[in-house]
Amino acid sequence: MPFCKQACHYCDFHFSTSLKYKDEMLSMFQKEIELRSNYLEDRNVKSIYFGGGTPSILAAEDISRLIDKVSKHFDIDPDVEITLEANPDDLHREKVEQLRQTEVNRFSIGIQSFFEEDLRWMNRAHNQQEAESCIMRVQDAGFENITCDLIYGYPLLTNAKWKSNMQKLVDFQIPHISSYSMTVEKKTALDHMIKTGKAPAIDSDQAADHMLMLIDYLKNEGFEQYEISNFAKNGMYAKHNTSYWKGKHYLGIGPSAHSFNGNSRSWNIANNAKYIHDISENTLPLETENLSTHDRLNEYTMTSLRTMWGINLVVVEDKFGTDVKNQLLKIAEEFIYNKQLTHLENQLTLTDAGKLMADHIMSELFIVDDNSEYE
Repeated sequence: MPFCKQACHYCDFHFSTSLKYKDEMLSMFQKEIELRSNYLEDRNVKSIYFGGGTPSILAAEDISRLIDKVSKHFDIDPDVEITLEANPDDLHREKVEQLRQTEVNRFSIGIQSFFEEDLRWMNRAHNQQEAESCIMRVQDAGFENITCDLIYGYPLLTNAKWKSNMQKLVDFQIPHISSYSMTVEKKTALDHMIKTGKAPAIDSDQAADHMLMLIDYLKNEGFEQYEISNFAKNGMYAKHNTSYWKGKHYLGIGPSAHSFNGNSRSWNIANNAKYIHDISENTLPLETENLSTHDRLNEYTMTSLRTMWGINLVVVEDKFGTDVKNQLLKIAEEFIYNKQLTHLENQLTLTDAGKLMADHIMSELFIVDDNSEYE
């Protein structure tokens, strides 16, 4: 849902702060579902995820209509997980009550921080009071499957404040926490602020310290770090994200949305007006990358290594051959020696030290190939 009330300083996702085309966009979502109804071979849908932008600006009836449209073209699993990303300021009492009448059964709430000065620095649309009250409202309405986002590694966040943010979610008995290091993306407001001296640069050492604090703190509170940025209690893993990390196929609807069918990736144009125009003309505004064998291997490496399940070398051998498995193990030797990777029972997994440099390790494990085809 590519609309937001205002732009967070760090965000480089595709969105517009003008809601002028919201109704047209919703109509085009429904039409794209029709146009791409044959994309997934497996008709059984186990998860639906409303992402953005800010999907919580949608009315409850809009959400229900979109779910109904999916059900007309796919078989929705009885135990389907339907997640709505939500900003705290949207979750007022009336809105939560209305959402209770929909099939949404999981909330992903963008808290980011419980400190007023931090929220202002990020240019978030909500305040500290809304950050706390929205959680209580959602829980009081009977929703139990809730995940909250927190950001760490930015100049205002002291270790004491970071511990307090984590403890707040623990006290609220939130079963799933997603936490991300602040990154500076090009052409964002934060990038400009740092370049012009209006904000200090991000300190990578501070971010590393905060990540290790996060891992230790939540582990002591009974959470499993089942993916680098995601922690769950009592096996409350996100079905949607876990499917992505395990290489399941998915269909993305809307501007800038990505799709994957095992053999290719596609992504819609990041332009609202062009998206609406093309879909209205029964044209799919997307680009496609056909994946070579090495692309598919690297995709598997990148997604699986982020998880606690790691790279399954039996899968690698079955899908890509013994030579490829041995090549992967050869590259991994350095990281195993440096205690950044473990190799146990045909699994390669990151250690806590390895998680601090996960992107580097993944890129080193990639097998380079220039045979990808673009359309």
